[in-house]
Amino acid sequence: MVTFAFREYGENLGTRQLGAEIREKLLPLLRQDERVILDFTGVNVVSNSFADECIAKVLLEMPLEELKRRTTFRGLNPLASVCVLTALKRRHMAFA
Repeated sequence: MVTFAFREYGENLGTRQLGAEIREKLLPLLRQDERVILDFTGVNVVSNSFADECIAKVLLEMPLEELKRRTTFRGLNPLASVCVLTALKRRHMAFA
């Protein structure tokens, strides 16, 4: 397992631009056979737009079931968790 620490990019993750930049760093890890821990420990804010751009747009690269198999989340506070889950749900529904 490999850990991807979002805290390295700040305590407040809020813009689409930052989300796109981080997604480009995350994708090569997700393409490997190893499971990736998406670690949000120490991150206070994850905006809806960041969650969509960084996490949910990964669904353009792989189906939701594959993303679930390849990742696990750690350290998401309740508000950030809602943002990430909502973004994933919206993207997934767009493909259905």
